[in-house]
Amino acid sequence: MTVPNSGQEDADRDGIGDACDDDADGDGIPNAEKDTDHDLVGDVCDTNQDSDGDGHQDSRDNCPTVPNSSQLDTDGDGLGDECDEDDDDDGVPDFRPPGPDNCRLVPNPGQEDSDGDGVGNLCEDDFDRDMVIDRIDVCPENAEVTLTDFRAFQTVVLDPEGDAQIDPNWIVLNQGMEIVQTMNSDPGLAVGYTAFNGVDFEGTFHVNTATDDDYAGFIFGYQDSSSFYVVMWKQMEQTYWQANPFRAVAEPGIQLKAVKSKTGPGEYLRNSLWHTGDTTDQVKLLWKDPRNSGWKDKTSYRWFLQHRPQVGYIRARFYEGPEVVADTGVVVDTTMRGGRLGVFCFSQENIIWSNLRYRCNDTIPEDYETFRFQQD
Repeated sequence: MTVPNSGQEDADRDGIGDACDDDADGDGIPNAEKDTDHDLVGDVCDTNQDSDGDGHQDSRDNCPTVPNSSQLDTDGDGLGDECDEDDDDDGVPDFRPPGPDNCRLVPNPGQEDSDGDGVGNLCEDDFDRDMVIDRIDVCPENAEVTLTDFRAFQTVVLDPEGDAQIDPNWIVLNQGMEIVQTMNSDPGLAVGYTAFNGVDFEGTFHVNTATDDDYAGFIFGYQDSSSFYVVMWKQMEQTYWQANPFRAVAEPGIQLKAVKSKTGPGEYLRNSLWHTGDTTDQVKLLWKDPRNSGWKDKTSYRWFLQHRPQVGYIRARFYEGPEVVADTGVVVDTTMRGGRLGVFCFSQENIIWSNLRYRCNDTIPEDYETFRFQQD
């Protein structure tokens, strides 16, 4: 009664208007401690100053001038491995003489190597000594990540205030290797909490209904709700039914977009995601399938993504059985220098992402050099 709120917004429906509610979304966390941009840093201490573009603000980045989205710090000395000359703090430098350290992540000052293969006894077959052998370890050089698991995930709603549609409903199955989205919804993300430098990300995508013809896909390089890459697939051409703030037209086919939104979640980002093309201060279209081929109902597609943020290398391939149905080729973009992985939906129900797998990989693919040569 004492605070102007002509719209009478009440997000958590507790009878107290948002304008005068100390906890507008009803999550038990006061508004002052909110995380508006969904980057896991509360607004009060969020500077958004990120010199190296890896998604971690300088004041919290353990290598503020070297991109290292994973923030791996094996010896816990406050200096990330990417800028630490002795990752395991055993007195043997990682790469300088008298190194290189034959167990870079496991303290072994004696450098014992019985079989003389250049790999120390203490890290033979298990480089990070996390008790998961390298052959089955998804990140053999990161003891904190051993298997693909999306059971812990962050929900990001990309059109939180509009009433165009409801929010997505996410269900995680199969020990975190399968995600289902059941509703015909506003655009949204389910994002894992593990952040990556270079990564390979694959999975099977399947729309388990003959109803509707909209967007499904996956994301990588997620840093906040305004900054991520999305690979999204539309079945048929369609003009978005909300004409404001601009007329958005979706073409069928697979698109690769770099999202760097000045407004963040809301109607501008919503329409920009729907639209096939660049949208100023919102979305850049990096690649689209020239064949404009939409996905087919109840058909499984396998994708394989490679992202090497240190050089900006991106390549995604889609398969139907053994047949390649789309290949972005080499795309180079450095908007996001690493980040988290997840899945994306927009106005499409009954999407299944299954057999999800990610793997740390900083090796630059051979076709990157071929691409650079052709550009020069």
